[in-house]
Amino acid sequence: MGLLDSVVGALAGGQSGGSNPLINIVMQMISNPQTGGLGGLVQSFQQGGLGDVVNSWVSTGQNLPISAEQIQAVLGGGKLQDIASQLGVSTEQASGGLADLLPQLVDKLTPNGQIPEGGDMLTQGLDMLKKGGLFS
Repeated sequence: MGLLDSVVGALAGGQSGGSNPLINIVMQMISNPQTGGLGGLVQSFQQGGLGDVVNSWVSTGQNLPISAEQIQAVLGGGKLQDIASQLGVSTEQASGGLADLLPQLVDKLTPNGQIPEGGDMLTQGLDMLKKGGLFS
């Protein structure tokens, strides 16, 4: 079972999304003002040659998929190693989980097709998870 399946399973079981370490890590990443938050993450993908992919997640249309290899290319081995270490998994598993999670998460955090200005993205995202709205 993949990491996304675990996330969906945990949410379906009535657990808080805050109990999933991958979601916590991603929400911290996109809430970090030092890295530019969600906008900075989107910009990283655009600069990595994946503008069409990441723009599809932000827009109101269908989300284009991303591969684990593309995640590795954009985030880099150091960042992925940090994430993998926090999760206790391989970098391949971490990048695969991110490839499954990021399109849906970015899509849900940009419901109007725009990156929200200001506000606490971590709180907004965790609130959506607690209400069961992230994957519904």
